[in-house]
Amino acid sequence: MGEMRKPFQGVTNIIRFNWHFYALALLLVILLLLIAYHTDNSLQPLIYTFCILVSGSTAISLLVSLYVYDLSGLYSLSWVDPQNTIGHIINIHAGFDETSTLLQDKFRHAELKVLDFYDPVKHTEISIKRARRSYPPFPKTKQVKTTDLQLITGSADRIFVIFSAHEIRDEKERALFFQELARILKPQGQIYITEHLRDLPNFIAYNIGFFHFYARRSWLKAFRNASLNVRQEIKLTPFISTFILSKNGNTL
Repeated sequence: MGEMRKPFQGVTNIIRFNWHFYALALLLVILLLLIAYHTDNSLQPLIYTFCILVSGSTAISLLVSLYVYDLSGLYSLSWVDPQNTIGHIINIHAGFDETSTLLQDKFRHAELKVLDFYDPVKHTEISIKRARRSYPPFPKTKQVKTTDLQLITGSADRIFVIFSAHEIRDEKERALFFQELARILKPQGQIYITEHLRDLPNFIAYNIGFFHFYARRSWLKAFRNASLNVRQEIKLTPFISTFILSKNGNTL
């Protein structure tokens, strides 16, 4: 049995790995309050309003993250089809792996391979570096390139890419990545892509941070260009989507 997720692990990790953003927000609010204390009374309502907006936006993003990563049941993997729990399972991440142990527990009779496409030249965010220092790699994790997954064609029964495909910022590289996924997938296999979308709910939740995500139409275009069909789209919460892809079936 793999190690269970700890209570509030998701939101705690977000604060741990991105603490500089929250420290800056706190310092900004303190600075503005000091300015308001020493400034003309006519400007104080404007300054206080801005402080409320900064504090409110930060609080909302953390509450949504708590809901998504800790309270929604996302990491219970109950949304994964329980049939066919044998075969070859591939889990692909971008340097921070919270799911391989969970997948190993769910697919105990399957062969699990873990691929890491983290590239320190491309992925320069300090948050990823902090996460990698805190979480050792899953045993036998293989370092790969997004354009060369180093697996045999048609060898994977299920492929999981959870909150990592958006880290491929170059559109052409992302297209090649999905072509690689299609190449290694068995004819009746499935691919699970879980992502936040660049949409209204995520804008409300993360403000300008939602620009780090991609629009639904961008994902659908990438899937089509790789000749992958969307069998199902699961909205476990209003803030995340899981696309279940296959080589056969109907597109959305």
